[in-house]
Amino acid sequence: MNTVLDSGPDEGFASLRRPGRPRKERYELGRSLRERAHRSEMAFWTPPADRAGVLVHLAEAHTGRVSWLIPVRIGRMVASPYAFLRGSANVMADDFAALPRTGINPVICGDAHLGNFGFYASPERELVFDLNDFDEAHPGAWEWDLRRLVVSVHVAGRQNGFRESACAEAVRHCVAEYREQIGHLAEQPLLARSFEQLDVDRLRQAATGSNFKDSVSRAARRARRRTSDRALPRFTEPFHGTARLIEEPPLITRLSPADRDLVGEALDGYLNTLPPHWARILAGYRIVDIAHKVVGVGSVGLRAYVALCEGSSPDDVVFLQLKQARRSVVARHVHGDSAWHRHQGQRVVEYQQALQTVSDPLLGWTTVGERQYYVRQFRDMKGAIVVDDLSAGALSDYAGICGYLLAKSHARTSGASMIAGYVGSSDKLDEALSRFARTYADQVESDHETLVSAVRRGLLPTSGAA
Repeated sequence: MNTVLDSGPDEGFASLRRPGRPRKERYELGRSLRERAHRSEMAFWTPPADRAGVLVHLAEAHTGRVSWLIPVRIGRMVASPYAFLRGSANVMADDFAALPRTGINPVICGDAHLGNFGFYASPERELVFDLNDFDEAHPGAWEWDLRRLVVSVHVAGRQNGFRESACAEAVRHCVAEYREQIGHLAEQPLLARSFEQLDVDRLRQAATGSNFKDSVSRAARRARRRTSDRALPRFTEPFHGTARLIEEPPLITRLSPADRDLVGEALDGYLNTLPPHWARILAGYRIVDIAHKVVGVGSVGLRAYVALCEGSSPDDVVFLQLKQARRSVVARHVHGDSAWHRHQGQRVVEYQQALQTVSDPLLGWTTVGERQYYVRQFRDMKGAIVVDDLSAGALSDYAGICGYLLAKSHARTSGASMIAGYVGSSDKLDEALSRFARTYADQVESDHETLVSAVRRGLLPTSGAA
């Protein structure tokens, strides 16, 4: 079902002069959608006969990427089924678009998996925990985010050697927390929802076992150390009285003078997308060096630059990251071939600010040549909880936190009352998505094995670069 439902200020941006539907009416409308997209139907996954092969999806995703980095991307994806999942948002988007859906389309992350939640600094320099990857963010079916998240939970549990029952319990906890939080926020004033956030203390309090509390504490300590000044000795070397970025081919490579000038000019344009206060502050810095730096799994092969900027002294530095932004994998399933965003970097920034409670104050966008980018701080207390370190109980705790945060993000944009009406208060959706996660985890493992087999047969190049 492709209907996009818009029923008032809770379901989209409404004029202040136009009254929205009462909350109870929106809730009942969501409930009525169970007749068109039964919650029990959320349980099923059967690959369609015309499902495109994973190698076809990969070839499509690699179009336009830096060719000599594609082996690095493949090398990262073959490492494990979980690593494959991280790099295959386009595969899931195509699969999920063919499944039953409610038609409630808030802004979604588009790539909601366990690894895309993490720490970062608020503008007040407090450490917060939230969704933190928005390359695929776009209006779309809320179910797609929740489906991808629960599959990542089940795949991660299997990778850690947990029993299927433990994986299923972690998924149920994830969905229950999503369901309870969306119901809670649907009853809150619209403005109040925008202030809901999770800091480190609340994150620790949510842990029921010492393993997860220890994981949170370790990850928080690492995140607090990830600042620009601490990055200087790791990423730079002395050069003619100042500093320059260290090369580590193929992961960090120097630009030609012409490309460096293009990126420098683009950063000047980026200042125009910032609030005036932050633009004035950054204007006091000068660009010292720029390099291309490979990041992530799914993003490998897209252009990504790091700029070292120096202020009033050699230790007054800011690292800025420019990351290429392309059309979201969600977009074609919502708008077909029509173009909905003129600048993909602007799309990423605006939807990140919509989904996060607080965001990097230096978020902006720019264009380098014909390619579009978003810009953010490179070292800004960013960090993640290492899924490999979690026990079965800790995975369940973490999955619940991620479900809670996903609901919080969806409720900030639109549709909370309708989603709450659809999911209800029973555990029917929890059980359905638990079954789905197990079945689709099998699909992820099968797709991963297809990729591994292609590499073994020499059909795809691979690199072990970390």
